[in-house]
Amino acid sequence: MNLRALYDTLRQRRRPEDVADMLLPLLQDKLTGQQSLTLRKAANHSLRRSVWQYSAMASIFRPPQGADRQVRKTAELFAQVPPPGLRYDVPADVEAFLKKVNPLLGKQLGHNNYLTDRLDRAARAASGIDLPKRQYNKLFRSVRHLEEKLQTMLAEQRRAEFEQVAKHGLAHELSYEVFAQDLDSAAFVAYYTARCNMRSEFTIAGQQRAYDEVADMLFRRCSGRQPSTLARWLGATPSPPAATANWWAIAHVYPAPEVLALLTSEQQGELLGRWTSLLQELAGYLHGIWSQNSFQRDSMIVKRGDDSSTWNAAAGSWNKTRDNWINLLYALGMEFVLEEMCFGKVLRLMAADVVAWHHRAGQGLDPNTQVWAALPLPWEVFLGTATCTRAQVASACRQAGLDPLKSGWLAPRPHGVVPFRPTPELVHGVSVTNPYLAAVLKRHRYFSGKPVLPLRPEVN
Repeated sequence: MNLRALYDTLRQRRRPEDVADMLLPLLQDKLTGQQSLTLRKAANHSLRRSVWQYSAMASIFRPPQGADRQVRKTAELFAQVPPPGLRYDVPADVEAFLKKVNPLLGKQLGHNNYLTDRLDRAARAASGIDLPKRQYNKLFRSVRHLEEKLQTMLAEQRRAEFEQVAKHGLAHELSYEVFAQDLDSAAFVAYYTARCNMRSEFTIAGQQRAYDEVADMLFRRCSGRQPSTLARWLGATPSPPAATANWWAIAHVYPAPEVLALLTSEQQGELLGRWTSLLQELAGYLHGIWSQNSFQRDSMIVKRGDDSSTWNAAAGSWNKTRDNWINLLYALGMEFVLEEMCFGKVLRLMAADVVAWHHRAGQGLDPNTQVWAALPLPWEVFLGTATCTRAQVASACRQAGLDPLKSGWLAPRPHGVVPFRPTPELVHGVSVTNPYLAAVLKRHRYFSGKPVLPLRPEVN
């Protein structure tokens, strides 16, 4: 069975309803009547079945901007033809092109100092470079600009990677061969990933939880179901886990304790190493953002000049990675590690209007902010300049009035099953009923925090 289209959704941002609609023909002969009804709750709201058949929300994550303009200009100046198949949005391809043109100037990749890395007339002659000074300088500047663009692409690619980790963990790292090993597992991974990828809403009532009744139904087709005591008394019988369930694939997006318990020791260790390395990488990344800004740590309210989008994406990635790291420690019986090394969460920056909304509704500042402010910063712990232990985290939680276990600071965060709710059409977090109106509002910067481009009906 070809699951390529379903697999492609792991790297996209398709609505869960559209993924459910893709699952119907794949699973229709395998579902019970009740399971089919549950899946149709979501599939009936797909774009294909809707009145509008359109959404103003992008169906992909924002990709890094490619270097096609810079590469073509550099190739033109060097009288070179870009290699066929060169992908301008892939840093490795752009770097390969730079390695091809750099020797033509007698320079190495990364050596771009205008004062020390250019060749003078004698050095150019000795290197066999027959170019006048003005032309050589022009080519040098072109290559330098392209290398700067390459560094920008690498930074954007890194940020895009962290944005995906913040949403769905490691789902995008799954190969097609692993994903397609078992249909039921693939169905759960695809649908749950789409649920995880949903956008945040502008609200103080809390965000939608990813694990809804449709995800639970798909998961139980893999894990089996143990009915409650009452259900057993009424005649319900337990169903065993599926023999073909692909727990390795499921653990990439849903590393719940019951999933991790079904992995081999080698698989658990591999995931622990991956999440630990990612924590270390994110700690350095967060440190860089923190040092370039002046965030108000005690309130985490964004102010003018703060790079909130980059910070919040990195913070979300850190928290997702940290949760999964803690899950694995408990699965491996290694929670003793937390006694000496217990990294805290990283708080996102919050817009001042949302904070004001909370206060107007009689709510104070999120108590997690107090815990975050009391603990050492994650990169300080990694660098060894500070320590953060389980006792410190527990003490900070108690002072803030939080249960350190139930709040997810010291243990895997518990979750339940929420009812399915259709994906709202959002414009910068604000729900808009009509997707065509949403497209117009987005085009005119409404709800974006930027100066609005007023609507002019007589022109539009």
